Amino acid sequence: MAFRLTQGTFSFLPDLSDEEIAAQIDYAIANGYALNLEYTNDPHPKNFLWEMWNLPWFEETDAKVVLEEVQKCRIAHETQYIRLNAYDARYGRQTTALSFIIHRPARELGFDLTRQQGTDRVTRYRIASRRADAMIDTNL
Repeated sequence: MAFRLTQGTFSFLPDLSDEEIAAQIDYAIANGYALNLEYTNDPHPKNFLWEMWNLPWFEETDAKVVLEEVQKCRIAHETQYIRLNAYDARYGRQTTALSFIIHRPARELGFDLTRQQGTDRVTRYRIASRRADAMIDTNL
């Protein structure tokens, strides 16, 4: 069974084409959102600290500029996850208006779920990313 990470807006849709990504960038620019790119090896749902690619685009008005950076980021980080974020500053704080994965590694490794029985019938679950553990494996 093939694993497909589902996170963010559009997570249950097929991957967006570059034209569809450009349309979302145009939408974000039209709404005055600041854009940025982030990448990671560990896409665990609780890992919200992805590495930032370049500085955010606060006043960018041309989707082509952002798409060029998307291509550069894909080349530099082809074996990692890359997401595009759009932030709405109208509320006076960093509010995510749009966030979606725009690039995935060719082989997604998935997660392991471990279950621990505690005292008083308490069951705890732990989700661990196989990607983080596989970084030492040279056969990837």
